Amino acid sequence: MNLTAPHQPLVRATLSLAAPNRVLRFRLPGWTPGSYLIRDYVRHLERLEVWQGGQVLPLRQLAPAAWEVEPSGHQPIEIRTETLATDLSVRTCHLNGQHGFLALAALALEVEGERWNPHRLRLELPEGWEAFVPLPREADGSWIAADFDALVDAPVEAGPHREHRFEVHGVPHRWVTWETGRPLLELHSELLEQVAAICRRCCLFMGEPAPAADNYLFVLHLLDEGYGGLEHDASTVLQFGRKALGRPDGLRKLLQLVGHEYLHQWNVRRLRPAELTPIDYHQSVVVPSLWFAEGITSYVDQLLPFAAGLSDEAAALEDLGADFSRYLLTPGRRVQSLRQSSEQAWVKLYKRDASSDDNQISYYLKGALLALVLDLHLRRAGSALFVVVRDLWRRLGRVGRGYREADLIAAFARRSSDLEALLPAWLGSTEDPPFAAYLADMGLELVAEPASHPESGIVCQIDPHQVLVVRKLPRHGPGERSGLELGDELLALDGVRLRQAEDLPPLLRKDRGQRLLLARRGQVMELAFTSSAPAIERWTLRIDPQAPADAEERRRRWLALEPEPARLPDPETVRC
Repeated sequence: MNLTAPHQPLVRATLSLAAPNRVLRFRLPGWTPGSYLIRDYVRHLERLEVWQGGQVLPLRQLAPAAWEVEPSGHQPIEIRTETLATDLSVRTCHLNGQHGFLALAALALEVEGERWNPHRLRLELPEGWEAFVPLPREADGSWIAADFDALVDAPVEAGPHREHRFEVHGVPHRWVTWETGRPLLELHSELLEQVAAICRRCCLFMGEPAPAADNYLFVLHLLDEGYGGLEHDASTVLQFGRKALGRPDGLRKLLQLVGHEYLHQWNVRRLRPAELTPIDYHQSVVVPSLWFAEGITSYVDQLLPFAAGLSDEAAALEDLGADFSRYLLTPGRRVQSLRQSSEQAWVKLYKRDASSDDNQISYYLKGALLALVLDLHLRRAGSALFVVVRDLWRRLGRVGRGYREADLIAAFARRSSDLEALLPAWLGSTEDPPFAAYLADMGLELVAEPASHPESGIVCQIDPHQVLVVRKLPRHGPGERSGLELGDELLALDGVRLRQAEDLPPLLRKDRGQRLLLARRGQVMELAFTSSAPAIERWTLRIDPQAPADAEERRRRWLALEPEPARLPDPETVRC
């Protein structure tokens, strides 16, 4: 792959093959593992040619991202492509004068019959650039992937970056940052020590003496704004914003993102849903257990900074409380079950619109809160969530056998038999699990905080034309009942001009008819508008002052991801 002209955001790639003795068929993946959305990478493909013996062979298109060609002799074949690389995310390709990032699912062609054979990767780079790839490197500078899956699983970061090295339980780790401005590690000199502490805590959670990978690469894109990550067998690519990093909780949030993706080297990459074993790169697959793959991981990542000794109890409760608040303020939790959220990921979660909060719930978010419930339920039985995860890892993950929902239910039921009935009910229902009862075990309570103004049922913002526009109408809210539509321009309420979103709340009068002036598709009109009582603005997780004295120690063990104390047998039941 040639990146030597980064001023032109095109990745030029050549796939070299020995002379085939049959019709040659090949395809470009439609998605990349870990991000469940058909991305149609072929839309970025600008040129595709097949050469043999100095001649271009005629291609036959079999599907939008599939082709075949008839070889004309016994000479080697080259497939040459040019792909646009202007999409800056952890699952797409981006090339400019500062760096290059390649998500190889967007570039690597899967040749029929070659998936399980070794693949060699060569990179041509601008002068002064280095490439960072989580694959074994050969003496000639190329990288070897054991098969097509290993190739697609290897993100490529290239640029004039500095590499930092550290170890986790004797396993080498590398950290590379693409950034502008003052270097991250000058601002946070202790960051890599903290990252290593998070990594060690992940190993402990899994009950393993070392990471699952025999080397590991972290790539961070430190942008002005942004957040996300994508896991791989021996690496992860992260995006984080400098603005967010500058907030009081910024470093903790970055460490949680690190922990989330690092834990995925076990849960998701090796302990994998059966529906993704093996992976089909060309179509969506229904995966009912994404709540486990992502929800469990999202729950644990919230606790890792505290468990690693890098934050305090107040911060851990603040983060868990923020999750509860987001969940309880999402109406879609009453429409879509957790199992449905997992099954519909391909067409719901990654394709959000103005109605998404009303008709769906994230399997990351609800999955994390169900993981909390499961952890506290298991602790009542003297066990814990990590015990179940370790069981699944040792029985299935280590040997590469995918799990199905029945395997998960059975694993939880082995530690607490009543979960055989409770867990399927929680997965299939749109009712909330009994959060309050489980939180009470830890001396905690959820407290509702109402807004200071009546509820309008309108989410609006200034558009590029400096007009205040309705962007969202929560279902069954005052805005929807009043006949507002998405895209309406809000002009005035009771004759008072509306210029920004903050102008609306102080003008609202609860249960009193008001006149709302607006423009819709070029026509000015007036609507009767009635707001409702102040809605709950947020939920806060607080320590219950009436909690029993021993709740504090139970809470500490739970937040630290520590086991419950061993139970002594009842003397009357002891048998010699």
